[in-house]
Amino acid sequence: MTVYLLSDDDVAFPNPALADAEGLLAVGGDLSMERLVNGYANGIFPWYDDDSPILWWSPDPRFVLFPKNLHIPRSLRRVINSRKFTIKIDTAFEQVMRNCATSQRPDEEGTWIVEEMIEAYCALNEAGLAHSIETWRDDELVGGLYGVSLGKVFYGESMFFKESDASKVALVWLARLLVAAGFEMIDCQQVTDNLERFGAVAISRDEFLTRLHGALDAPTIQGQWTFPDEFFPL
Repeated sequence: MTVYLLSDDDVAFPNPALADAEGLLAVGGDLSMERLVNGYANGIFPWYDDDSPILWWSPDPRFVLFPKNLHIPRSLRRVINSRKFTIKIDTAFEQVMRNCATSQRPDEEGTWIVEEMIEAYCALNEAGLAHSIETWRDDELVGGLYGVSLGKVFYGESMFFKESDASKVALVWLARLLVAAGFEMIDCQQVTDNLERFGAVAISRDEFLTRLHGALDAPTIQGQWTFPDEFFPL
């Protein structure tokens, strides 16, 4: 097994096809904005914890959701149409990340959203390249998700909920917003049963990279996102 050691002064990555069977491609480097953007543009993302160096991944197959193929369960439609939640964008990015970091997940101990990563992605948010979709109940943040946007691709990173359905509602709003903006796919990275129920599918890394490079030909919608006037997803 070959894992590549990244240089501190060169943000280039090895060919993603050289990743090992689990998708691990490289180790080291940093979380500078330039390196992160270059990584995402090549289908590579960081995932590690406090006890390891920075690890860079490009799994095969890749789990993606095509926004136009979003499946919304009937029960969730009722929740959304009740308007019990208020959805906002980019008003509490760091708060969303920190909630994702402390969210308890089955079969996982600790978190991969370490302090270094929070600082790096908050910088991406300030640069208009990372975004949070937030679910509020009255004045309390009760769910949401965050990710990176380049071209016509949204790279989903993590989501959390404090109330039932809160993160699912955020996902629906994100997908409908991306459809309206002409986005081609949401990179979900790893297979999860929850996202599979919404229509996410596994595709080969080769197909993912082909679709990715085509979607990156479009300009990035940079800056704080907002919903179109009178926008409501259902």
